[in-house]
This record gives sequence, structure tokens and C-alpha cells, in this order.
Amino acid sequence: MAIHFNHTILLARDSKASADFLADMLGLPAPRRWGPFYMVTTDNDANLDYMDTEGEIVRQHYAFLVGDGEFEAIFNRIRERNLRYWADPGQRKPSETNDHDSGRGVYFEDPNGHLVEIITRPYGSGGWNP
Repeated sequence: MAIHFNHTILLARDSKASADFLADMLGLPAPRRWGPFYMVTTDNDANLDYMDTEGEIVRQHYAFLVGDGEFEAIFNRIRERNLRYWADPGQRKPSETNDHDSGRGVYFEDPNGHLVEIITRPYGSGGWNP
């Protein structure tokens, strides 16, 4: 059997609201409930499973490869919601996008502070443009 990434768990203060946020931002189907999780499923059938916690939430990073049309739609939603965004994971380039690998990329935060990245080209596919 081939090896495929299947799922990861993201801690959240409100798992339903967090899953709804991600699905809406990425233009994905509404999350579904399974056990203690609200699951957001990507087009390649990987799940991001939000689970409630009252403890500390350690910030994580999640990157999504999207097409140019999807990038523009997501970036429009970021701007429509007046969300802060950055060109870099260190958040030193606010209100900018990047053009790494001759594509486009941007970072924004979910309601729990997890850093969400959207890119139009896989890293290493077209050269580095710092």
C-alpha cells in the first residue's frame, strides 16, 4: 500500500467555529462531526481534525497547495474579512504576499493562532525568490 497523509489534530477553543472558519476560508465542504472532532477534508482526502481544549494551544503551521483561481478567491476572503496576513512565516512582512517558486503565497492565522499558508507552487519547484 502507498503511504498517504491521512489526518492531523488541531487544538481549538471552539472546534466547530474553527473548523467552519478553515472550511469557509479555503472554500471546502462544511466540516463533519466524528467523535470529539470537527473534520475539515481537503480535496486529496486529508483531514484536519479540530478538537476542543481548555489547555494551552501550541501554535502550528498548515500549508495548502492551491490553484491560481483558488488563491485569488481565498486571498479575497482574507481581505474581505480584514484579516492580517504576511508574506513570510515569521510574520515580518505584513500586508504582503510572496512569489516563491514563481508562484504566489500568503500566511494568515486561524482563530486559535495556527498559521495557515496558501501557495500556488510547491516549494522547490521553481527557484527561491526571497
